[in-house]
Amino acid sequence: MKRSFLKSAAAAILLGVFAGGCNEAQNNASGTQYSEVLQGEEIAVLTDAPNVPPPITRKHPTKMIVNLEVIEKEMEMMDGVKYNFWTFGGSVPGKFIRVREGDVVEFHLKNNPNNKLPHNIDLHAVSGQGGGAAATFTAPGHETQFTFTALNHGLYIYHCATAPVGMHIANGMYGLILVEPKEGLKKVDREYYVCQGDFYTKGAYGESGLQPFNMDKALKEEPDYVVFNGKVGALTGDKALKAKVGETVRLFVGNGGPNLVSSFHVIGEIFDNVYTEGGCVPNHDVQTTLVPAGGSSITEFKCDVPATLILVDHSIFRTFNKGSLGMLKVEGPEKKDIYSGQQDDRIYQPEGGAVQNMPDVEVAAAKPLTKEEKIAQGKSLYTSICQACHQADANGIAGSFPPLAKSDYFASDPARAIRAVVHGVSGKITVNGKVYDGIMPKQTLSDPQIASVVTYVLNNFGNKGGEVSPADVAKQRRK
Repeated sequence: MKRSFLKSAAAAILLGVFAGGCNEAQNNASGTQYSEVLQGEEIAVLTDAPNVPPPITRKHPTKMIVNLEVIEKEMEMMDGVKYNFWTFGGSVPGKFIRVREGDVVEFHLKNNPNNKLPHNIDLHAVSGQGGGAAATFTAPGHETQFTFTALNHGLYIYHCATAPVGMHIANGMYGLILVEPKEGLKKVDREYYVCQGDFYTKGAYGESGLQPFNMDKALKEEPDYVVFNGKVGALTGDKALKAKVGETVRLFVGNGGPNLVSSFHVIGEIFDNVYTEGGCVPNHDVQTTLVPAGGSSITEFKCDVPATLILVDHSIFRTFNKGSLGMLKVEGPEKKDIYSGQQDDRIYQPEGGAVQNMPDVEVAAAKPLTKEEKIAQGKSLYTSICQACHQADANGIAGSFPPLAKSDYFASDPARAIRAVVHGVSGKITVNGKVYDGIMPKQTLSDPQIASVVTYVLNNFGNKGGEVSPADVAKQRRK
């Protein structure tokens, strides 16, 4: 609950007395009041995802000055796909802001003079008209400023609220502000910033070139991309999050939307604590937590064993077909008492059985690409669709998924790779001298997309090279 507070921020600064927000559920219930003396001022440290500013250790409120610039800029949605993002601070999501409960925040919003449009900011941590939006309508080349007191601790979304609001958010104008409780947060070994967003483009997923925003798709809530931290693959490969066995990890998770609710899950871990919707009260031993559009969640867990943990939106087609996949690589000694790894592998042949096929999905054709453009697009498709099974190094998983690296399976016949993607594979196959007996479902990709991902695999991971055209794919599809 909100405490009583001085209505005039200027008078409050002179007096140096501020009423805090909720501290603990028990204090909330009892209605205990807090007052603290405002001391000094600081310039807020702002960071780009996945990094967060350092924890606040001071035991008093201060005047916190936040400087944030709106920048409209062209960046990659995925390798080979460009998008004109509107950003808070030059990145998507916007800069992470960290203040303390009771702080007086002097907020400066600057609109870069090279921008084309006016913008403002609505911070969900603000008690006041429009969350600050009414005070920060800012034309290109201008700077606006307002002040608010951080009354309630928690993790809050901020976003642009200039009309059309949905379009501004859909172009990347969202981020997180953390208001730490007066007593601070429990110490952990690592903290990371992960924010989901859904994007609507004229071209289909993976279609190359500069893609404009598509209002019709946005109104129908049919995104082409659902991504963490503004780009397909932003948290994979050498950009994956990192931790060590035994360390505790805190994820500040946001969802800018503008439309979709996220079912946030980390494959291979259980959340020890989840602060639902970024609030005060923790839930324990949680598998998947809902993060509403325009909302947040704080998750905490201990890394028990070495693994590559997969961050997903468990509305799972978004993960494997639209980009909401990240990784947390945990290194350290194995803990066989917690997780043994595979202990047995034997033949199992139940009666009947069926191969499940993916439904045919019509995907808009992309323009013809050069070999280099195919490889660039194929890399992105591999990262978002293939990597979870075949791994970043394409060595697969022993006993489960065959390697694509130095693969003799399609060395003499690249069409095998095409057929595997177009029609799927079931039954026994031998790859690099080892037998695999599983099912790979056919993929809902266009002929140009399949040509790109197969070309990428053929020219990487120690394979001998080659190039596949959409016509080659169409030929195998007819078979």
